[in-house]
Amino acid sequence: MNILVTGGAGFIASHIVDRYIDLGHKVSIIDNLSSGKKENINPGATFYQFDISSPEIEEIFKKEKPQVVNHHAAQIDVRKALEDPVFDAGINIIGSLRLLEQSVKYKVNKFIFASSGGAIYGEGDKRELPFKEDSLFRPESPYGISKLTVEKYLYAYRHTNNISYTVLRYGNVYGPRQDHTGEAGVVAIFISAMLASKPPNIYGNGEQLRDYVFVEDVVRANELALTGGEGKSFNIGTSYGGSVNEIFKYLKSFLHFSQEPIYRPRRAGEIEKVYLDTTLVRNELGWKAEYDLEKGLEKTVAFFKDRT
Repeated sequence: MNILVTGGAGFIASHIVDRYIDLGHKVSIIDNLSSGKKENINPGATFYQFDISSPEIEEIFKKEKPQVVNHHAAQIDVRKALEDPVFDAGINIIGSLRLLEQSVKYKVNKFIFASSGGAIYGEGDKRELPFKEDSLFRPESPYGISKLTVEKYLYAYRHTNNISYTVLRYGNVYGPRQDHTGEAGVVAIFISAMLASKPPNIYGNGEQLRDYVFVEDVVRANELALTGGEGKSFNIGTSYGGSVNEIFKYLKSFLHFSQEPIYRPRRAGEIEKVYLDTTLVRNELGWKAEYDLEKGLEKTVAFFKDRT
């Protein structure tokens, strides 16, 4: 299969590229390297350093003729989205539409879209937890709005242009290659600080709940989405809400860290509690998370320790 992966130099998508190549697929990558890293690029893939919002991406579709587009490239900084929603929309909405237009023009068979299982549901009512795919959408940031908007466009394109798609709504993905310098990725940020013998910052009381899902589980979902889940959106998580304090506790033990975290004021725009019901993806694709929080964190710590 000929697959185009956007954001393929990034944390999550680089792992997906590796799996697709291991399975024998021909893979090409679009990444502008604004947050992706050259060292993440699989040498077996064809790499194009482009921005997805550029009209020039048509040349890539013309040359590569992908059968599948796996779309992970995005502006993921929630605070940057709040500060400049036009910039966020230009990448996350307009860039996605450019990909969709080319996918229609060059007769792509399947479009896989990485959405957000936290940002699109918003805070919600605690009685709704864990969120199901048909839960009420309450996005509280431009980032969440942009992800939900692309989902709606996919639905429309399927009906007007007969393009097949699958949406994967991720929880908080963590694991090897996660960048500790970005705004996202509390696990990588904590590990990096603790390996440097610095106490990590916890914003708020540390009891915020997130659905932390290990990157290898996310990769399996992207493998299954190649042939299944047509026209569906799936939550990809563990159905468990892990707290920031819990993450610190595990990491403190694995790293034999003696200091305590520094608690700072809660940051604006952060959701307090969100975790995901994964019944639908288990029933439809046979997927479920194989890594619980402890097992996934232990493997992540091992990766970062090997790099120090």
